[in-house]
Amino acid sequence: MNLTDRLLVSVDNALRTVGGAVHAARPNPATRDLPDDLDAGQRRLSGALMRVNHVGEVCAQALYQAQALTARSDELRRAMDRAAREETDHLAWTQQRLDELGDRPSWLNPLWYAGAFAIGLAAGRLGDRTSLGFVVETERQVEEHLAGHLSRLPEADRRSRAIVAVMKDDERRHADDALSAGAAELPAPVRWAMRAAARVMTTTAHRV
Repeated sequence: MNLTDRLLVSVDNALRTVGGAVHAARPNPATRDLPDDLDAGQRRLSGALMRVNHVGEVCAQALYQAQALTARSDELRRAMDRAAREETDHLAWTQQRLDELGDRPSWLNPLWYAGAFAIGLAAGRLGDRTSLGFVVETERQVEEHLAGHLSRLPEADRRSRAIVAVMKDDERRHADDALSAGAAELPAPVRWAMRAAARVMTTTAHRV
């Protein structure tokens, strides 16, 4: 595809992501045989945590789309597209789980998407190795964040826990793949800034 085609694909992805018109290619790990007998408090907690995870997947779509647009090699562009497709599964799964919990996505999803897309463009323009380094750091932080959610989700919420566990494994693999592809290590101040930004996002999305 030429640049115009890729831009059109990115716009379409943005509209589908923010509008909730996404579909998973893989089966949802939260199979119907898993119980879903949560009390009201557990349901509220799970809903808030899965909303945060859904926001993370909205941002992942934006980041990968932007980094694919700015990739300098076709190989990296294809890798970003593959990762984005797997993140689409995560997006669809978390969206479905929010529906089951009677909860909603973040009202700020358009803002989250726009901000993440801008960050992805900036990372991509610094070169492929830096862009890959950004993937490594992002996915390592997301993996850590998901591990924290596994410790916070109610034990009774086996459906949400099944989704988060698969997401965590996928994020680790994305980071490992980017590292193997020649990712550059990001400077410590950049990593700290990324953590601070993620903290603002997760704290806000927990409620809004």
